[in-house]
Amino acid sequence: MLAKLALQFVALSSLLVGVISTPVLYGSGSSDSLARRGNSISFNHWGGHASLDNFDRFYGVDNFDGSVHFSQVVEQESQVVCHTQAIEIIQQRLVVLQEMAKRIITEQICEVETQTIVFQQFHASFGSFNHDLRRISGHRVGFDSRIANHFSELVDERGLISTHDFGFSGLDVGKHTVVVGGHNWDDFRSPYTVELAHRAARNAIVSIH
Repeated sequence: MLAKLALQFVALSSLLVGVISTPVLYGSGSSDSLARRGNSISFNHWGGHASLDNFDRFYGVDNFDGSVHFSQVVEQESQVVCHTQAIEIIQQRLVVLQEMAKRIITEQICEVETQTIVFQQFHASFGSFNHDLRRISGHRVGFDSRIANHFSELVDERGLISTHDFGFSGLDVGKHTVVVGGHNWDDFRSPYTVELAHRAARNAIVSIH
């Protein structure tokens, strides 16, 4: 009897090991086999998720974060001037934007895989602004006023995240750029001091992660 139970246990263990060790083929969008169109990478319907249908329509195929195909048109230059505020005031407002991004992703996307992909797109796209601030991207430092004007439409009168189409795509970002004046950039000194600031911030991040 004990021998029979032992054999059954061994057989069950082998079956479980086989199941656990078998790689999962996750649709056409596993990390090693993204859907390809020629040399381009597509996230449309990644992993079989309907929530990712038309994902590539926003920035275009092979333009995941909008940095490859970016067209900037400056419509205002130095008419808007910066006014220094207390640093904690700035930090408060940026954290509000951060938490709103979390709310949008978690309330309006139910698939955790789609949440992850959309967040990575958002993080990478916003991260490109770092290159603008350091004047190494070739873009003017500013913001798209037409896109920014939709901020008040993010939440409806009931306090819920809105769901209507704003009528633009990621390829429209930058076409109505406002360049803010009044900053202290100078071509001789600032490339060095800004890189020092960037390095100090990066070191602070690395030191706690």
